[in-house]
Amino acid sequence: MDYLEEQLKARGLTAVAGATGGVADPTALAWRFSPRSNRKPIARNDELRVLVATDVLSEGQNLQDCAVIVNYDLPWAIIRLIQRAGRVDRIGQGAERILCYSFLPAEGIEQIINLRGRVRQRLRENADVVGADETFFEDDGDDRPILDLYHEKAGVLDGEADDATEVDLASYAYQIWKNATDNDPALKKTVENLPDVVFGTRAHAPADVGPPGVLVYLRTPDGNDALAWVDEHGRSITESQLAILRAAAYEPDTPALPRQEKHHDLVRQGVEQILAEDSSIGGQLGRPTGARFRTYERLKTFADRERGKLWAPADLHRAIDDIYRYPLRQSAVDTLNRQLKAGITDDALANLVVAMRQEDRLSVIEDAEPVREPRIICSLGLSPTSVGTA
Repeated sequence: MDYLEEQLKARGLTAVAGATGGVADPTALAWRFSPRSNRKPIARNDELRVLVATDVLSEGQNLQDCAVIVNYDLPWAIIRLIQRAGRVDRIGQGAERILCYSFLPAEGIEQIINLRGRVRQRLRENADVVGADETFFEDDGDDRPILDLYHEKAGVLDGEADDATEVDLASYAYQIWKNATDNDPALKKTVENLPDVVFGTRAHAPADVGPPGVLVYLRTPDGNDALAWVDEHGRSITESQLAILRAAAYEPDTPALPRQEKHHDLVRQGVEQILAEDSSIGGQLGRPTGARFRTYERLKTFADRERGKLWAPADLHRAIDDIYRYPLRQSAVDTLNRQLKAGITDDALANLVVAMRQEDRLSVIEDAEPVREPRIICSLGLSPTSVGTA
C-alpha cells in the first residue's frame, strides 16, 4: 500500500492518501474520501480523490461517493473482494455503473512465484472442506461465478436457510410438490392438466423481498428446469433458483389480479436470460455445497480421468447424466451427504452411484421424451399492490 501511494503521488495524482491498520484514524480518511455518504462536512480542498487502503476499510465503512474499485492484490477468499465492493455498491450510490478492476501478476513474475498455482491449490483445499465455487482466472473455463458474486447473483449472498443448503433445487422443489399433492391429491390432476404458457398475477406487497415483476418457469432445450425473475424493466433480479422459488410462494386463497400490460414482454426477456445462461453448469444442480452438485462434479472429473480404461463403464456415464438431468431422491441426498462428509473415494463414489441407479434409488426420472425446444411452462406476475384485486 505504501508503494502504491508513493507511486501515484510521483505520477502527479493529488488528493491521495493511504489507510492501514497502523494509521491513527482510518475512518477519518474514509470520511474525507466519501463525505456525502457519511454526511460529514469536509472542506472541498480537504477531500480525497484516491484512497489506497488495506482491508482495514473493507467492512463497516460507507464509500458510496466512489464508483471505481481497483484490487491490486489477489486475496485467498473471494468474500474479501465482495466486502470491498460492498463498501461502494450500496444504498446511496449515485453512479449508474460501478467499475471493478483486478490486477494479476505479469507472466514473468508468475513463473517465479507461481501465485496462480498456489491460489488454485488453496481453493481446492477449501472446496474439499466446505465446498466452493470461486473462479479467479480466465483459463479456469468460466468467469460467470466471479461476475455473479460481484452482482450478488447465483444465490451466493442470499443467506439460504440451513435446511436448504444441502439439497439441490430440483430435489427441494420436488419435495414441495410431493407435500402439496399428499395434502390435496386432487391438486396433482389439476396442475398436470394445465396447458403450457399458463400465467397468473398476484399482489406483490412492499414487505416482500425483491421488486415487482414476473417469475418465469422454463424447460430448456436440454430438458432442464430453470427459473427467472425480472423486474418491471426486464432486468434480472437474481439468478438464485431457490430465491425465485421462494418468491413464487403464496397461499391457495390468494386473490388473482389482472395481468400486467407488459407481462408477456417481461416473460420473453426472462426466457432470453435463461437461454443465455443455459450453457453453463449450475442452477439445476443446486448450490456447490449440495450433494447433487458435488457428486456430479467429482464423478464427471473421475470419468474424464478414467476415459479409455476398462473401468468407467457406460452405467457410470448414464448415472452422471441422470444426476445432471433429474432431481435426486431425498434418500439419495441423505446417503450421498453422509458418504461425502466421510471422505468417500472417487472410485467408491462411482460404484455407489451406479448401484443406486441400478436399484432405482438415485433420481426421480420422468417418463417424458427429451424436450428439444424451450417450453414456457408457466409464469407469475408480481404486481404492485396499488393495482387492486380482481
